[in-house]
Amino acid sequence: MVSHSSSTPPTPEPESRLRVPQRNPKPVAIQVYRPASEMRQPLKLMRRMGADLLASRELAWQLMKRDISAQYRESFLGVAWAIIPPIIASAGFAFAASADVINVGVTDIPYPAYVLLSTALWQTFSESVMLPMQKVGSARMMLAKIQFPREALILAAMGQVLFNFAFKLLLVTGMFLWFRLAVPPTIVLAPVALLHMVLFGTVLGMFLAPLSALYQDFQKGMQLLLGTWLFLTPVVFPPPSSDGLFGLLVRFNPVTPLLVTTRELMAVGTISDPQGFWLVSGLTFVGLLVAWLVYRLAMPYAIERFSS
Repeated sequence: MVSHSSSTPPTPEPESRLRVPQRNPKPVAIQVYRPASEMRQPLKLMRRMGADLLASRELAWQLMKRDISAQYRESFLGVAWAIIPPIIASAGFAFAASADVINVGVTDIPYPAYVLLSTALWQTFSESVMLPMQKVGSARMMLAKIQFPREALILAAMGQVLFNFAFKLLLVTGMFLWFRLAVPPTIVLAPVALLHMVLFGTVLGMFLAPLSALYQDFQKGMQLLLGTWLFLTPVVFPPPSSDGLFGLLVRFNPVTPLLVTTRELMAVGTISDPQGFWLVSGLTFVGLLVAWLVYRLAMPYAIERFSS
């Protein structure tokens, strides 16, 4: 008997059933799915913003302590730098006024005390504008690698501004004692006006923070702008009573009613422009919500740009 193998060779397919690959296949459409914009659900967005703000308190406190410690630990004079600029600036303007180099007019309190208090308030406003931009710029590496509520950087900046003003307040207290100024009862309301001024500066800093993280030109440009803005604000001179061009620029300067009201509550006891103060304060709170929204929506795009 002849044994046959159990495996039989495969039968070749007819030529009509062979598949010939196409030389020019049709392109396949690729769909890219992007996350929906948070603006499509505003109520849900507001709840997330509120939750992130509450969740960022502890981190903001740690960042503020770290930055304050680093700021003064690497300096020989330490916290004295919080009061040295107002002292130097006020001494220079007071000397120029006493030598009749400049004529600033009549002030409600002695001019050296006037310019010292005003300069301390102006420096606080300048810090409230610059620190949010500096915080975001210095945290670029952390933003690119760690997911955390970005509101912590803004809260840390505001905390550092108020911390620095606490030392300026010691300087203001010494000024009151030196010139034997009467303390008006309205001084208890001065922190409210001061907070409004800090919030206004924070609004500006928050608007520019995403851009300053990408380009340092915005920080340098804002420093130059603040140097010019100083001379359009009644810091070293009383509010002008004339209606000329300079008087109109000072009057429509949004910082003018905030700084003047804070100074008057601390040293005089009266408010010369309550309507202007509340108008700018109302715009500040509206602007704060808008700036917060812009900051939250713009930061992911800024992080994507500088981390790529």
